[in-house]
Amino acid sequence: MSIATFDDVEAEFEALDDWDDRYRLLIDLGRGLPEMPAALKTEASRVRGCASQVWLHPSLAGGRLHFAADSDAAIVKGLVALVLMLADGRAPAAIDTGEIRTRLEGLGLSKHLSSNRTQGLASMVARIGELARVST
Repeated sequence: MSIATFDDVEAEFEALDDWDDRYRLLIDLGRGLPEMPAALKTEASRVRGCASQVWLHPSLAGGRLHFAADSDAAIVKGLVALVLMLADGRAPAAIDTGEIRTRLEGLGLSKHLSSNRTQGLASMVARIGELARVST
């Protein structure tokens, strides 16, 4: 199955019985992120509250918010990819962090991630919300 949308991820998570397989899926999603230029990995683009290094760099084009993103941890990079599936390419006013949190919770991640990763995921969603607010 080719995974291009968050709906695809939900379907694949439902089809997979084993969390090890779901972790592999997350890692594959992270590998699919476009490479983030090193020049964008600055202190200003670093997401605070993540145990791993996570960077989000926004750009506004055609009224839509796009993100360059990366992490130094494979599973976390997959989590970044999940969040971007729900936020990237949307108008800033259309980015709803409550909806993002609800969709992520629907995957059951919080029951299977470490507390550090769960907190880091919440920090990523909050940062996306902040960046959307300042871009409107």
